[in-house]
Amino acid sequence: MSKMMIFTGNANPDLARRVARQLHIPLGDLSVGKFSDGEVSVEINENVRGKDVFLIQPTCAPSNDNLMELVLMVDAFRRSSASRITAVIPYFGYARQDRRPRSARVAISAKVVADILSAVGVNRVLTVDLHADQIQGFFGIPVDNIYGSPLLVDDIQAQRQDNLLVVSPDIGGVVRARAVAKSLGVDLAIIDKRRPKANESEVMHVIGDVEGRTCVLVDDMVDTAGTLCNAAKALKERGALKVMAYCTHPIFSGRAIENLENSLLDEMVITNTIPLSAAAQACDRIRQLDIGPLVAEAVRRISNEESISAMFR
Repeated sequence: MSKMMIFTGNANPDLARRVARQLHIPLGDLSVGKFSDGEVSVEINENVRGKDVFLIQPTCAPSNDNLMELVLMVDAFRRSSASRITAVIPYFGYARQDRRPRSARVAISAKVVADILSAVGVNRVLTVDLHADQIQGFFGIPVDNIYGSPLLVDDIQAQRQDNLLVVSPDIGGVVRARAVAKSLGVDLAIIDKRRPKANESEVMHVIGDVEGRTCVLVDDMVDTAGTLCNAAKALKERGALKVMAYCTHPIFSGRAIENLENSLLDEMVITNTIPLSAAAQACDRIRQLDIGPLVAEAVRRISNEESISAMFR
């Protein structure tokens, strides 16, 4: 691992420090700032020639600034003769725009970002719980998508909840929720959101018996928290004793914290792929898990040319 070096931009330096500490190496010396007109400035302050470089930079809010930091960081390291550059993107922003629904005239931003990273000189991408697995196919370079579910499952088991039931908050998350339910050896329920007619309010159908159960909602991300809060309400109305939510990426945009505090959700458990705002840190319903060791192990395996898939067998 002597050639391995870890650097970070301004998106999530705390996570980068945790990863470096886990690997027993110092965080690399890199200056990422802005010029007076707002343009991003990047300068490497040590020799990286021939090094195996890992750049830890989620493209969370402010998404455009963090993405541009990553792009210029990659360019700086490529021009400084790093032997390999791996973009470690714990939260891959723009991933929700991955297709043209009903032939709408929209950009496929996930593909655009993939093209930018490939063009600027990234050799490999490491990400966590990509919103859609097929986004890996947008890249012409290797992409390792690791899963936060082992961390979430370990925490769920540590809580020793009785009569547990895993719930997918929508049809799109069934595969993810089913995997967690299988790991825990418990049943799965699904919430099916439907709008009976145009301009009528959305109806939430719960598929499965939740009465008297401790329900665990599982999703890859929490944004405004509207879906999860509505799901908690539907589950409680149908007799659930307790409702917790486990999500990898804590986006928490808009009125998310207010929504959580006014909801029937008992606890929101997330990881540190994205740093929490002061309001989120102050919310007593939110509990954060450290995904640093999982990311560090993936980085170690990539650097040593070891299997990533073996982490999840």
